[in-house]
Amino acid sequence: MPLTYNDQQRRSYLSFSNQVGVNWIKLFEGDMDFYSTVYWDLFRHLWQESEPVRKTDAINAISGVKSPLTATKYIETALARGLIIEKENPRDARSKLLALSPQLRAQMDAFFDDTVDAMRKAVKELGKLGPVPE
Repeated sequence: MPLTYNDQQRRSYLSFSNQVGVNWIKLFEGDMDFYSTVYWDLFRHLWQESEPVRKTDAINAISGVKSPLTATKYIETALARGLIIEKENPRDARSKLLALSPQLRAQMDAFFDDTVDAMRKAVKELGKLGPVPE
């Protein structure tokens, strides 16, 4: 398989990827506990949904762990830290609903804005470093 990009372009991608990780850590004020694919899966899923999601759906969105019990422990930590909120489900009293806290949602909105800006800059940079397929 022929390679599409040169080493400088790949390094540029790694620089972009690293910046995303740094911005993710800043989102949590340097708290490395949340620099985890588990929390990425959870928070991304909750951010993507416009309405609160069933707790079981949030558990299933966490792909980094196999056990629902382990996934629940991560959710409980996020709840205890006030990053997500839990509500009664008006449609089903047997289940709970989860959503991002308003503060975390606003912080993630800013995170994604910064990330999209960084991505746009990285794409421009790729063209300066070598040919880019259309």
